[in-house]
Amino acid sequence: MTVPVAHIAVTKRFSQFTLDCDVTFETGATSVFGPSGSGKTTLLNCIAGLTRPDSGQITVMGTTLFSASERKVVPPEKRRFGYVFQSSALFPNMNVRKNILYGYHLTPEGQRTTDPEQLFELFDLTRLLDRSVDTLSGGERQRVALARALATSPRLLLLDEPLASLDVSFKGAIIRYLKRVRQELETPMIYVSHSVSEVVALADEILVLSEGRPVAQGPPSEVLVRPDVGTMADYGALENLLDATVVERRSEQGLSVIDVGGVELAAPEIDAGPGDLLTVSVRAGDIILTLDVPTRISAQNILPGRIEAIHAQGPRVIAHVDVGTVLVVELTPRAISDLALREGTQVYLIVKSNSVLALDALDGGSGNR
Repeated sequence: MTVPVAHIAVTKRFSQFTLDCDVTFETGATSVFGPSGSGKTTLLNCIAGLTRPDSGQITVMGTTLFSASERKVVPPEKRRFGYVFQSSALFPNMNVRKNILYGYHLTPEGQRTTDPEQLFELFDLTRLLDRSVDTLSGGERQRVALARALATSPRLLLLDEPLASLDVSFKGAIIRYLKRVRQELETPMIYVSHSVSEVVALADEILVLSEGRPVAQGPPSEVLVRPDVGTMADYGALENLLDATVVERRSEQGLSVIDVGGVELAAPEIDAGPGDLLTVSVRAGDIILTLDVPTRISAQNILPGRIEAIHAQGPRVIAHVDVGTVLVVELTPRAISDLALREGTQVYLIVKSNSVLALDALDGGSGNR
């Protein structure tokens, strides 16, 4: 029987808010999702030991860290968790190398499972090691913060909206680094976010909180289409954040061809060669949906697909369309009515090549990983 990543059954009362949560996290990447004030950060701080619950129990990897009935409280520094905040919170008096090695040297030798050299390589930091952290971009600072957290060989990585303060050009790159953490280090993570785009791109499982209580839990593709969740989701400028591989570079045409889940897309020319991996963004509002095969149009990408789910979000409608990979499309209620769209409808998506934005390239390069 597989031991769950974590089981949290706690109550924490404040003057105008109560967290009352009983949940189990089974997978390697869980997102805690919900509107502002729903209790996401409070739950994360209870797990980390920064906030003490009034009652209940917290168990991680089979080890009890808090039990009100047993009067057991493991202090934060003994829990062996990595915690990355919205702000990178780096030590300004240290360079990149010393920031990362700080936590490594504090970890007892018998508990060290992570090689700092591996982290330098994993986060593409080798050329930055001697730089002052004050000279780094926002994306580079968060990469250093992630490497520093992982240098402590944590059993669990906690992330509190680590992309919220970053420009869109850096977000895709950080998401790719987080995916590398899962693949290469196999470190489980609990990721707090209010961004639908980030949740869809990163999480295996999502826990939705509202007013301090769980309202839904499961795969993002199932949870986010629920009407009660859709009304509280902040879709904002909804993006599709997609892993891609460069197929070829056509400099004479000013294009690159990329593969996204078996689907080829034309994109503006990317400074990367065949086989290089990157993350691309396609805004949901930039995708056009039609019932008929488009002809004699300038758009480079025409993708046949099937509508998997439709749900309303205020004055707009969100459709999930399977084109070999699932794309999220923003529509109007009138479009749904006029085209008689429903789950199962066969459609075509039109994606202009200029709408496919390579995020890793904006962060300073990709890399064949």
